[in-house]
Amino acid sequence: MPDEIFSLNELSFRFPEDEAKTLTGISFSVHRGERLVLTGPSGCGKSTLLYLLNRLYPENCDGVVDGEALLFGKPAVDYVPGEINHRVATVFQDPDSQFCMPTVEEELAFTLENLQTPFDEMDPRIEAVLELTQLTHLRHTVIQSLSGGMKQRVATACALIMDPEVLLLDEPLSHLDPYTAKQFVQWLQQLQQQANLTIVAVEHRLDSWGSFFGREIQMGGDGNIVADQKFTTQPSVLFPVRQPAVQPETALHAAELSVTIKNKQLLSPSTFSARRGEVVVIAGQNGSGKSTLVKSLCGIYKKTTGRIESDGTGYVPQSPEYLFLTQRVDQEVAYSGASTHDQLHELMVNLRLEEIKKAHPFAVSHGQKRRVAIAAMLADKRPVLLMDEPTSGQDTAALLELFDLIDQRSKEGTTFLIVTHDMEFAASLADSVLLIKDGQMTGKFDARDVWHDKELLASHHLLAPKGVARLAESFA
Repeated sequence: MPDEIFSLNELSFRFPEDEAKTLTGISFSVHRGERLVLTGPSGCGKSTLLYLLNRLYPENCDGVVDGEALLFGKPAVDYVPGEINHRVATVFQDPDSQFCMPTVEEELAFTLENLQTPFDEMDPRIEAVLELTQLTHLRHTVIQSLSGGMKQRVATACALIMDPEVLLLDEPLSHLDPYTAKQFVQWLQQLQQQANLTIVAVEHRLDSWGSFFGREIQMGGDGNIVADQKFTTQPSVLFPVRQPAVQPETALHAAELSVTIKNKQLLSPSTFSARRGEVVVIAGQNGSGKSTLVKSLCGIYKKTTGRIESDGTGYVPQSPEYLFLTQRVDQEVAYSGASTHDQLHELMVNLRLEEIKKAHPFAVSHGQKRRVAIAAMLADKRPVLLMDEPTSGQDTAALLELFDLIDQRSKEGTTFLIVTHDMEFAASLADSVLLIKDGQMTGKFDARDVWHDKELLASHHLLAPKGVARLAESFA
């Protein structure tokens, strides 16, 4: 059994429709039991590299590969489709992309069927992985009724039930609340030690991992490796502290708003208001009802009771591709026709979309897709903008640009309601925090009162943002 799991030598990759290479001259090896993280700016090819390691590429995209790739000592080209996938399991960035069956149990059983697992062995393995991932109570639940964070955990369970030697993770914390993310990392550490798993992860939220990784490969914007080094614990992004720009007029008011779907109440009657220029962060644990709330506010979910009064809302969903209507990024951003040419150009530059303006919106990275959707909604100039996990998949530079755009637009009177698990981003921006737990609105709080209330944060699976003392000084 070779100690070297992966060995790449001058590996390059190009999508068939592109002139430029996505990856250029990639050379490194991964040994059994390693914990490796791939970092770099959005769109630099990190996810593409993962898909070469699990043989999803090049067969499934007709990509062009140059150089050498050995997987478990065997040339990658010698593997037949699907042969390696029981040894190398993958949790994708968008969990919806890997589900085939309606319920959690059926999805797990489908995975085992593909491995030709004997029928009498299936139930014990399903029970074991559900217990391991703390998902037993969701065994018969319809997957599409779950929150993004819970879907991510189900996707991880589907990967682990294959009993793999290697686990590839594409931003596994992006949809997890801070407390669950911390638990996930602790749980993964125990699992890795027990099974001697080799773990390769793509990640932007490095501070959430502590000292988990032993090694970091930094990739550059040209799809090359710029550093291969020992991993060191990363500090959080240090955002500026935004000064409030709240105006007295009410921009949105929800009264006794509730949502019930298929006899299940997803959101209990909730009442709150947001004023012009206010930035409201919606926070709570996975599955608490945050996305349900914003979907009901923009009409995607039909409200069961209550009324909504609004100046007009725009919505950036957790899966941004649901918005896309055109064939090019620049066309998508300009689709509403509400912004001038100069305003569109400024948005494209600020959100680093100018270099991919001719690309198809579905062909760019997950982080870039999210920025395209954000740019399109900002260009539409809706008075109220609802954003579901806008920081997911974003590197530091993109986060800082997003901060500046929200700050600027709020000063111009745009109201933001932002669902996020990124407490540093939330604390830097929020005028108020709307907390939700188990489908019930706990209340809407002044932001400065929330970050020091450890009991309130803990009861909603949140952790105090790092640098909370700096925030207190800015409010003094």
